[in-house]
Amino acid sequence: MATFAKPENALKRAEELITVGQKQEALQALHDLITSRRYRAWQKTLERIMFKYVELCVDMRRGRFAKDGLIQYRIVCQQVNINSLEEVIKHFMHLATERAELARNQAQALEEALDVEDLEADKRPEDLMLSYVSGEKGKDRSDRELVTPWFKFLWETYRTVLEILRNNSRLEALYAMTAHRAFQFCKQYKRTTEFRRLCEIIRNHLANLNKYRDQRDRPDLSLPESLQLYLDTRFEQLKVATELSLWQEAFRSIEDIYGLMCMVKKTPKASLMGVYYGKLTEIFWMSSNHLYHAYAWLKLFSLQKGFNKNLSQKDLQLIASSVVLAALSVPPYDQSYGASHLELENEKERSLRVANLIGFEVEPKAENRVALSRSSLLSELVSKGVMSCVTQEVKDLYHLLENEFLPLDLALKVQPILNKISKLGGKLSSVSSVPEVQLSQYVPALEKLATLRLLQQVSQVYQTIQIDNISKMIPFFDFTAIEKISVDAVRRNFLAIKVDHMKGAVFFGKQSIEAEGLRDHLSLFAESLSKARTMIYPPAKKAAKLGDALSNLAEIVEKEHKRLLARKSIIEKRKEEQERLLLEMERVEESKRRELQKMTEDAEQKRIAAEYEQRRSQRILKEIEDRELEEAQAMLQEAEKRSKRKKKPILEGEKMTKQVIMELALNEQLRERQEREKKLQKYAKTMDHLERAKREEAAPLIEAAYKQRLAEEAALHEREQQQEVELSRQRHAGDLEEKKRLGRMLENKRILQERVVSSREAEFNRLKQERRERISQIIQSRKQEREARRKMLFFLRTEEERLKRLQEEEEARKREEAERRKKEEAERQAKLDEIAEKQRLRMIELEEKERRVKEEILRKPAVLPRPAEPPALGRPTELGGAAPVPAAAAAAPAAGKYVPRHLRGNVDAAGQAPPAETDRWGGTGSKLDDRPSWRDERKPTSFGSSGSRTSWSSSRR
Repeated sequence: MATFAKPENALKRAEELITVGQKQEALQALHDLITSRRYRAWQKTLERIMFKYVELCVDMRRGRFAKDGLIQYRIVCQQVNINSLEEVIKHFMHLATERAELARNQAQALEEALDVEDLEADKRPEDLMLSYVSGEKGKDRSDRELVTPWFKFLWETYRTVLEILRNNSRLEALYAMTAHRAFQFCKQYKRTTEFRRLCEIIRNHLANLNKYRDQRDRPDLSLPESLQLYLDTRFEQLKVATELSLWQEAFRSIEDIYGLMCMVKKTPKASLMGVYYGKLTEIFWMSSNHLYHAYAWLKLFSLQKGFNKNLSQKDLQLIASSVVLAALSVPPYDQSYGASHLELENEKERSLRVANLIGFEVEPKAENRVALSRSSLLSELVSKGVMSCVTQEVKDLYHLLENEFLPLDLALKVQPILNKISKLGGKLSSVSSVPEVQLSQYVPALEKLATLRLLQQVSQVYQTIQIDNISKMIPFFDFTAIEKISVDAVRRNFLAIKVDHMKGAVFFGKQSIEAEGLRDHLSLFAESLSKARTMIYPPAKKAAKLGDALSNLAEIVEKEHKRLLARKSIIEKRKEEQERLLLEMERVEESKRRELQKMTEDAEQKRIAAEYEQRRSQRILKEIEDRELEEAQAMLQEAEKRSKRKKKPILEGEKMTKQVIMELALNEQLRERQEREKKLQKYAKTMDHLERAKREEAAPLIEAAYKQRLAEEAALHEREQQQEVELSRQRHAGDLEEKKRLGRMLENKRILQERVVSSREAEFNRLKQERRERISQIIQSRKQEREARRKMLFFLRTEEERLKRLQEEEEARKREEAERRKKEEAERQAKLDEIAEKQRLRMIELEEKERRVKEEILRKPAVLPRPAEPPALGRPTELGGAAPVPAAAAAAPAAGKYVPRHLRGNVDAAGQAPPAETDRWGGTGSKLDDRPSWRDERKPTSFGSSGSRTSWSSSRR
């Protein structure tokens, strides 16, 4: 892969390679440049490179290279200059189209050229041999060799461009133009297969456009311009499909248009809708759907009457007549009679789908759907006033077929009217959506309808009629065609007819061929026979006799049945195994045969290729030898022509090789060169002597001419010098007179000069003084500004320092205050901890003392007499000790205290116990209450055995 510093170098290199005939290398160089990641910024040089690149791709028919290059170029200029991509693509399509047209013209010229030596002969022997060998004509062969490759390349070009532009909103117009040109290509050259593929490609592009809605440059179909471009493309597709008679593709194009309109919820313009319904009439007529064809004509008539004001009365009358005749052409019976349930469902779905296409409702609703029928169509024709616009012949025909009852001469009265109608029609004006209307196309269907109406009316009057009479009453068809029409009508349950050819009569009646009695007569006959057999041979008695005769018959039959089933299964398994083995053997044999065939084919291909290469090399060597021999002979002949001497004749048996001829030619050239040099030397010597003689003779003549020329030039110089002196004197005299004239104004000039100089000097001095004053003022003002700025900066800096100092002092004061508070808090906390520790020790001492008292009470159960006065408790010592307590006080049970059972009797016998303390610490005579303590300053607390710690904690908090 070659790399270039600049894109211009690649372009120059490609042009050099093209000059020497290496187009493939030039194309590869440009392709490497375009696909390189180094040149992703758009510039004008890349556009010139792309023009050269697509030219090479078209010359060499390299569609894949062109597609890769255009995709890369689209990435480069998508966001910068999209118009450049448009120009490159237009140039690409123009080149491809031009080369295809050129190839086609060459093929036509080749076919039309008159290149026959014998005018009496039909064909040349070469043409006959080629036609017998190849089996194709000269035109087919020239098309295959010249036209087909370029048409393939042009088709590939259209596909490539459509693929590149399919999701680019900025190049929608170019996409539509490319699609139109592709349609015209298919139309011009009758390419039906390519047209189907093109329709499928465009359909897939639209489907992908709706599927991937989050693309960046996706076209927006809600915009009127984009929608119009897509609609124009679909209508062009519809027109080309009808012109190519591809009616299935035309119907799919109709569905595409309807789906596009349902997608955007909009209805196209009236002109486009006229084309839409015009093409629908052609499609339904070609598919023999007369009902849908008539409905499409009705919609077209309503559209033309309502929107096309320029339509003439004659054209409107023809369109209305077409509507009525299309409605009458619809068969008067149900086409789906006798179909299966599945077929009916499919037909219902298809009719609803076609009804949506004809009604063109972009938002179809289920409640608005009405089934299409012939009766509703005829009533709609009358209600919409279509009958008032038709010709008189059509009115008479409608009245005869739908309202009159003429069982004998209906067809005879209809025939002249149909003859008149067949002559009506023709081309319409250019303002109409339908270019031409021919009423003669409805005549066969109307003749069939007249036949059905006549048979229907005759069946209501007669039960039997002769075949000859029916043939006379219906002049349109012979009786064979009438019989086919009748059979179809009977099958659709429209008529009840039986034809008896032996009697030559036709029977009418309700007993049809499909009646229940005739259809089930065999089954009824079989049932009757079965009943008769049952009556003759009763089954119950026969079973009883067989049961008596063979009591174990059922078991035997069952065993035999099982044995047969087992044997059958074994046989089936053996057959399956045998078939499997045969299939396996056949498969192996087939694989071996294929391998052998493949090896044989490969060997044959190798042999053919080797022989071809050998023949090719031999042919090339022979061609080289022949060409060298021809060149040598040409050289020899040329040398003989130049030489005047007679050559040595070549013997007839002498073998002339290239080397011999070359030696002869070289010897001849050497001899000629030597002779030529000798002649030149002799001629040079002669010319030398001649030139010397000429100069010797011319020397005195040249000297005389020189002296004469010197004399003439001296006289001329003297004359010119005298003229110049005279002219100088005249000019000097004139200058003196001018000086004298101007000398009078010299004083005035000096005064004016002084005045101007003095005024300009005063003005200069004034301006100079003003400038100095202005500069001094500016200097003073700037000095004051600098002084004010310095003072302001000093003040701001001083104020900032003061505020900073105050802030530091405040922070120091706050720190000192916080340290002091912290220290006080620590001291107070230490005091509280010390008091709490003392209280805890005191509580421990009291609890220990209480425990000792209880133990003493339990150890000494004797009851002491009540003293006259209870002694006071002793003050607890500081170390937790207590004064001794009297035994009577310790033994006295307190109220509410626990007393053992063995002591309760003694207490009652001794009398009433002395009053006990309500509290261990409170009571009369307690010295603890008279003692000043830190508890007096707080809320009184009852120190119990269980709540002492909680009360102290709450008081601390």
